[in-house]
Amino acid sequence: MGYVFQRGNIWWFQFYQDGQRVRMSSDSESESVARQRLKEHEARVTLQEPVVPRAGRVTYDELRADLLAHYQSTGTRAVPEATRRLRHVDRAFRGCRAAALTGPVLAKYIIARQQAGAANGTVNRELGILVKMLRLGVEHHKVVRLPIVHLPKEAAPRAGFFERAQFLAVRAELPADLQVAVTIAFSFGWRTQSEVLTLERRQIDLTAGKAGTLRLDPGQTKNNDGRVVYLTPELRDLLEAHLGRVAALEKRLGRVIPWVFPLFTGAAQPNGQTGRHRAVVVGERRQDFRLAWATACRRAGLAGMIRHDFRRTAVRDMVNGGVPERVAMAVTGHKTRSVFDRYHIVSPADLQAAAEKIGAAATAVAPATISATVTPVTPLRRQRRASHAGT
Repeated sequence: MGYVFQRGNIWWFQFYQDGQRVRMSSDSESESVARQRLKEHEARVTLQEPVVPRAGRVTYDELRADLLAHYQSTGTRAVPEATRRLRHVDRAFRGCRAAALTGPVLAKYIIARQQAGAANGTVNRELGILVKMLRLGVEHHKVVRLPIVHLPKEAAPRAGFFERAQFLAVRAELPADLQVAVTIAFSFGWRTQSEVLTLERRQIDLTAGKAGTLRLDPGQTKNNDGRVVYLTPELRDLLEAHLGRVAALEKRLGRVIPWVFPLFTGAAQPNGQTGRHRAVVVGERRQDFRLAWATACRRAGLAGMIRHDFRRTAVRDMVNGGVPERVAMAVTGHKTRSVFDRYHIVSPADLQAAAEKIGAAATAVAPATISATVTPVTPLRRQRRASHAGT
């Protein structure tokens, strides 16, 4: 049998598990709260569930450190990306006890983020990593149980994509180096900022077969997997011309330029993380081109299009072109079928083409042919009269 006792103003409780005495603080000045906690832990002992002696003292910061160490050791997620995702969660819960992260508390966090203008999808990604943190705490016997969290409904996925003519119109408004960058993104669905602009010249092999290859190294992609694609004839020609311009810049500067997309001018460039402009040096890697992109879209009459639409476009074009979905996923870097399906957008042109195919199939058989293939059906009453007359 357990019992409760008081230390200072705080009530504690004691019980036995596997013959060992366990003492825990109720973190409350109320005797009734301590007795309730005692009953809960005695029930857990009866059910042979693990008891968490430090549950009341474990903090969010401790669980956060455990989560990042888990990602670092297993490689299941990039630590910098997880840290960025935790930015708003940190502001809300740093210094809090893990036991305080209850369902109602997390519901208030959802409301606060929504009022701050965050999309439901963004909030769900933040809660996802927080729940992963708490689940890991349960596995480590630092958290008693997971809170029940009701996630807000997300908006339908963006359906933006480029038709070929639209892409060519925007590309024509961009500088020569960026025309190459967006063609890579349009062809293979690669992320422009983190995958295309970070390419180094060593990752291009124009001698591999007739087409040449383009390679992303493991750790360079969002899912940390490497990728290799074969170049289209158009992209091979563009890259050959572009690498010639980079070699000329390298010769002019008198130093090695490892990047595929260096800066050819020294104008100020927006920082992708802060949005502020900073001084840049000719020859260093281009970080982003949001301003050039927005200007090109506006001049092409396609204001509002975003570069991430290239991923949807590449998925749609490959599937419609007959590329097996597994191969398409390997090209774009999608690891799960559910995410891949979100990017496979059906356009009005696709629906119109489907209607044309249905109509063509319906008219392929002439009415005369149809009537010739129909077997006349004799009414049942007439069949019975004929049989009686025969007898």
